[in-house]
Amino acid sequence: MPVVKCPTCHRETEYTGNEFRPFCSERCKLLDFGAWADEQFAIPTEETSLSEEDLDKIEKALAEKAREQGY
Repeated sequence: MPVVKCPTCHRETEYTGNEFRPFCSERCKLLDFGAWADEQFAIPTEETSLSEEDLDKIEKALAEKAREQGY
């Protein structure tokens, strides 16, 4: 059976037949979930800011869409 390290406590655990995989236990699974919920982990993104020109284009597109739909 394959053995993996738990992402939370790094203890080696069997992967096959483990209902909490890749974690070793429900406790480690819940600790990881709590860390995500508390925003301790985040997926990196590039921050961009919109220019006035971009905002004008968006507003025009929304207005045109509203006209097409009869709003």
